[in-house]
Amino acid sequence: MYQVIQKRKIWLTVSGLMVGLSIAALAVWGLNFGIDFTGGSLIEVKFLNERPAASEARQALGDLDLGSLIVQPAGDDGMIFRFQDTAEEKHQQVLTALNRLSTIEELRYDSVGPSIGQELKTKSLYAAVIVIIAIILYIAWSFRKVSKPVASWKYGLAANIALFHDVMIVLGVFAVLGEFAGVEVNTPFVAAILTVLGYSVNDTIVVFDRIRENLPKSGEDFENTVNISINQTFSRSINTVLTTLLVLLSIFFFGGSTIRDFALALSIGVFVGAYSSIFLASPILVIWEKLKNRV
Repeated sequence: MYQVIQKRKIWLTVSGLMVGLSIAALAVWGLNFGIDFTGGSLIEVKFLNERPAASEARQALGDLDLGSLIVQPAGDDGMIFRFQDTAEEKHQQVLTALNRLSTIEELRYDSVGPSIGQELKTKSLYAAVIVIIAIILYIAWSFRKVSKPVASWKYGLAANIALFHDVMIVLGVFAVLGEFAGVEVNTPFVAAILTVLGYSVNDTIVVFDRIRENLPKSGEDFENTVNISINQTFSRSINTVLTTLLVLLSIFFFGGSTIRDFALALSIGVFVGAYSSIFLASPILVIWEKLKNRV
């Protein structure tokens, strides 16, 4: 039997370090918001002949006054251009300038105004807050008959601490990737975060539900009951995360550039969510139970 609860100080230290580093990364670098949130245009093209170097493409567009310009290779023969200007005239000028370099085929064009970008950012924050509140209420209601030795609302709070842990680590990783690899945060990233919240809380509830089942019939104290419950659900949690990651990593490596960052965010979140449901949420319940006994 794995002694997960007995080694809780190790897991809590690891979680604390990861969250601390993530907060530091966010404080120093912040997130690299894409055009969905800042406003601007995105053009993805395919070069039908030889693809020019990114520096050549940037130089070809240098006289168009596009504002901040990001040039990013995509696949073997593609390139993505992000810039602040949203005028259709600039869109056509960019295509004309690129065609002078090499014959191109436009694969995608997106344009978002600054006011719409700010509105999306605000709505994304509201969505996350509503989800968190709903999770607390749902878990408190589901575990309302479990009052001893830990109150039902504390199950919801423990689950949300685990969710905070998961989201902060994903945000921290993307802050680092945004600074050093130019990875941007757009609306698919928000969808990934909300999906991670759902996956993680589902994994946590499986463990909590087993604790609830074992409490009336277990002759052990709360700490050992929680540890037994974790071991009973351990294989299920590991098998689920491995099969999910197999699909997500396939999308990441073989999918298109438009969904790669989405798959990456989900992969990180699913892995961290599986970790927190086993090594963070349940140990928090045990800590609260011990603090209650001391008082």
